[in-house]
Amino acid sequence: MAAARRISTLLSRSFPSASPSLLRSLGRESSRARGISRFSTAAVVEEPIIPPVQISYTKNLINGQFVDAASGKTFPVYDPRTAEVIANVAEGDAEDIDRAVATARKAFDEGPWPKMTPYERSRIMLRAADLIEKNMEELAALETWNNGKPYVQSLKSEVPMVVRLLHYYAGWADKIHGLTVPGDGNYHIQTLHEPIGVAGQIVPWNFPLLLFTWKVAPALTCGNTIVLKSAEQTPLTALYVAKLFHEAGLPPGVLNVVSGYGPTAGAALASHMDVDKLSFTGHCDTGKIVQELAAKSNLKPVTLELGGKSPFIIFDDADVDQAVELAHFALFYNQGQCCCAGSRTYVHERVYDEFVEKAKARAMRRIVGDPFKSGVEQGPQVLFSADLPSLSGM
Repeated sequence: MAAARRISTLLSRSFPSASPSLLRSLGRESSRARGISRFSTAAVVEEPIIPPVQISYTKNLINGQFVDAASGKTFPVYDPRTAEVIANVAEGDAEDIDRAVATARKAFDEGPWPKMTPYERSRIMLRAADLIEKNMEELAALETWNNGKPYVQSLKSEVPMVVRLLHYYAGWADKIHGLTVPGDGNYHIQTLHEPIGVAGQIVPWNFPLLLFTWKVAPALTCGNTIVLKSAEQTPLTALYVAKLFHEAGLPPGVLNVVSGYGPTAGAALASHMDVDKLSFTGHCDTGKIVQELAAKSNLKPVTLELGGKSPFIIFDDADVDQAVELAHFALFYNQGQCCCAGSRTYVHERVYDEFVEKAKARAMRRIVGDPFKSGVEQGPQVLFSADLPSLSGM
């Protein structure tokens, strides 16, 4: 049997000597660049395009109101293109999580949401979808400004997917049925599905808007109330969309959004005794901590979606040109910041050399630059505060 050989790295980038300002437009450092480049050449430096959106929501959303953090603290949110601060967001901690959970608990125990008919819940979710669609351009611009992904990706793919997800889960609201189970003797057995209660949700920075929707929509459909902690790198679209949910008629206290850091707000949510269910998407190491905190508190059930190393396999009878495009997309989509990215490529030895040559050429043609600029395939990586010291010396 013919062997297959693994490609660990498709590109070996080497750059000519250049000034620090020039290097900002190359490779990984192009995440802070101000122009367009391909991997192999430097860009002409341009001023970044001004995003067509205003940042209006920076406070925590608790009980239907935007409120400051209990401590009064804020933290900076950056434009990953320039490393400039674009907003200062309320920094929630354990006290804010306590307040949000208490609000969600009261909304679940005493409020109308779990008692609403499925049809009524569905109508509110559909109205939220309509508002998101109406504000699609602003949401897409905000997602790109905060995250760095190409604007066309946000506008044409991710925000429309959010709308479709809400339509899908709204349709499930009246289709969650129990069962009648045959029993021996004089027994009548029924199973009923009921909302679990207060759902704690922690979302990552790579798909802020999509992950928000993937967690929020099914929980709301089933009649739960929510406390969601957004990623500290990318909190802006979660606050915006949560506001639209309330405009659609969601009762106060049903959806609460707290911005903050993992070791403070995230840990407080994971270990909270009054959270009934926890969902986390992020790094494997953090997932282990989250599960441990959940177990040591009230043994709440936990759903984890963690990182992966997905294989992309190419056989010897494949169309190599098509395989190159698909492998390129699988690896580079969303700047490679994707838990299911095709980050391991296995190629049959008969087509290995041809594939490597064409894959390298395709990667060299990839257009990197300002994600708001037409034709750009890849914007900057998400900016972490730990990156700032190295950037300040450039």
